[in-house]
Amino acid sequence: MLAIFKAQADKEQQKATRPNEMNEESRDKLTGLLGPEQARETISRWQEDWPRGAGACPMHAMLITLGRFDTVNVAFGESVGDGALVEVAHRIQHFAGDELESSVWLAARLSGGNFLLVAREECSRERWQWLAEALADALAMPIANAVVASSSLRLWPRIALMRAIEGDTASTIFDRLAETAAAIREDGGRRIAWSNGFAARSGRSTHELEADLLAAIDRDEIEILFQPQFALGSEELVGAEALARWQHPQLGRISAGVLFQIAERVDHVAQLSRHIADRALQAATSWPAHLRLSLNVTPADLSADSFAMEFARLTERTGFSLSRVTLEITEQVLLGDLERVSHTLDQCKMLDLTIALDDFGAGFCNFRYLKVLPIDLIKLDRSMNEGVLEDERDRAVFRAIMAMAQALDIGIVVEGVETPAQRAFAAEEGARYYQGFLRAEPISAAQFLALAAQGRQAA
Repeated sequence: MLAIFKAQADKEQQKATRPNEMNEESRDKLTGLLGPEQARETISRWQEDWPRGAGACPMHAMLITLGRFDTVNVAFGESVGDGALVEVAHRIQHFAGDELESSVWLAARLSGGNFLLVAREECSRERWQWLAEALADALAMPIANAVVASSSLRLWPRIALMRAIEGDTASTIFDRLAETAAAIREDGGRRIAWSNGFAARSGRSTHELEADLLAAIDRDEIEILFQPQFALGSEELVGAEALARWQHPQLGRISAGVLFQIAERVDHVAQLSRHIADRALQAATSWPAHLRLSLNVTPADLSADSFAMEFARLTERTGFSLSRVTLEITEQVLLGDLERVSHTLDQCKMLDLTIALDDFGAGFCNFRYLKVLPIDLIKLDRSMNEGVLEDERDRAVFRAIMAMAQALDIGIVVEGVETPAQRAFAAEEGARYYQGFLRAEPISAAQFLALAAQGRQAA
């Protein structure tokens, strides 16, 4: 299993850096991330390539340290600790791929439980702060315990932040981050701190940003986008996954992941989730009757005993059929209270809702979930699709998952399809549906309706 995660890490890192930055000698052997020397070289190259007279190369960096990580090795052994580090590396890369998609970035493992994330982009202090908060929350989510199947691990990240200024080198960046990390360790009450030398920009405080979110919900400012989904083989449009975005006037684009982390701090996750579902269902009422709507479900949703009936009332109010809705859950949702989640999902199945296990392959892939939960569809994470054309081991893993799904009568949706060759491979192996930039990026409700009106599309 570690080999699978390492292969995923390799591919994501290749997206973030130049090919010649990925030689085997400089790469971290466990996680596939850049090593410290290669990170230094990459930062130096960015600075050297930056036009003279244009000021300092715009770079923001964060040093992530995992508190009490040694206790994992002591309690469960080094193999479990190594697995946790691989999972942390994957989460960092997945997060950066989503939140820094328009930027050049690198991720590196410096030593032990110390990781580095650097973005070459102009960014406000507030946005980098909130990205750090969101990443810290993501890393603090439970990690499946490979030794004790019924338990999970929790790590406690602390993050040092900085913005490179005129005169900074790769060495001074590392030094400033290390000093700040040491100060955080001495002050046990903080998990995030800025390095001295950052020229603060005016922006929103934490309290103000939380208030901004509540106001945005009230004013219906959260945008709902739709990621089209297609049938493999026929290329027919079959539905869409609803996604939320918030264009903050000061911070810019805020993705759904960060949205929910802000909402969690003000105890409004359920309100935000209902708002997104309601908006998406209202938009979908004008779709042709054969199209389906996929909605992401949060841990807060499934922890409520009344979720199934409340969702049924929501769909009844909008007039959209429950039989046309797919609820997408992730492994992180399942790590909390599996028995409660199982009960709630059973209720959803009684209402004729379809259940999809999302981002399969992005975590520890606990196959027990497929045994005990009423799963109809598996959505393969985009990382599972990236190397199938070049790597025999990746193809073997893909085919093994397909064989398992077929034996359990579970359909496969392939995410992140970006090339005709990837699509052809998925179709040949028996996957049912796909989504990805090959056919369509996330689009507005009006754009999706126009796409639906066109009927069957040529590939």
